[in-house]
Amino acid sequence: MKLTKQNLSERAANDYDVIVVGGGAGGLSVGIYLQRYLLSSLIIDKGKARSFWMQELHNYLGLPPDTPGRSLLRQGKEHYLSLGGDILDGFVEDIVDEGETFAIRVKIGRHDSIYQTFRSKYLVAASGIIDYLPELDNMRNVYDYAGYNLHVCLICDGYEMADKKVGVFANSLSNAEVVFPLGWFTPYITLFTQGLFEVADELRQKLQENGYQLVETPIKQFLGEDHQMSGVELEDGRVIGLDAGLISMGSKYHANYLEKFNLEKQGGNLITDQMARTSHPRIFAIGDLKVGLNQVVVAAADGALAATQIWRDLRRALGAKRPVQK
Repeated sequence: MKLTKQNLSERAANDYDVIVVGGGAGGLSVGIYLQRYLLSSLIIDKGKARSFWMQELHNYLGLPPDTPGRSLLRQGKEHYLSLGGDILDGFVEDIVDEGETFAIRVKIGRHDSIYQTFRSKYLVAASGIIDYLPELDNMRNVYDYAGYNLHVCLICDGYEMADKKVGVFANSLSNAEVVFPLGWFTPYITLFTQGLFEVADELRQKLQENGYQLVETPIKQFLGEDHQMSGVELEDGRVIGLDAGLISMGSKYHANYLEKFNLEKQGGNLITDQMARTSHPRIFAIGDLKVGLNQVVVAAADGALAATQIWRDLRRALGAKRPVQK
């Protein structure tokens, strides 16, 4: 059921088997599998899935390559709801481990907000990440091209930049290193630092050896039309033509609600076992939050693994027999 402020009372007393934080591809996948295992689940979705602004999913097996990410999410939600799952647009503010259950406090509505606490035996963190984009005075100018030919993922979209003139937009020395694996796909690379970091002599030499260009002048705006970026105008008035772009500026992890649990991490990512279980036995992490590839298909697979392991756990706890619903 789609939960709203008006019908929350119908589920307020529910103790769910699983609450899933995040309604992207991973969250919807785990929810669908949980419902197919005849478990009760609630997906709490903040509405900022990374897939939502992907204009075309070119690497998802079985889908037409021009399928928008939002279409995938819409169909996933319809599938999940058809199986009897609950979904709520809201923001998880706090989670308390009560021993056998988690108490999850949710803020509902950006204006005239209300708060509701839900409980579940298991928690699946599927809230993902959001990529940092170049900060210009006119951010609309960035969004005109992001997700089209201004990419954020080399693994996803490297082949789309093959033999093209590509601008790499980085904000640190470590993020600038992406130019070298990008060189597998194209030799025509320009690194734009926007003056955000000092370029070490070693990097300058390596760029020169590979024939890559370096531009440290800040960008005024992206140029192009019909969502196809064709170059950049710099603050000094120069124009540099490009066929595509790759943003490498890091990401924000949407997982503040997990901080109190001190889960094991590698860098900013959560460490899980092969079934997506974290260092807490009743908390699972899937998709971009965990160590691994940030791919839609990987997140969906993670969802199947996590749901299956939770089902196995509950079967063992209940003596392999599901209580009959009357």
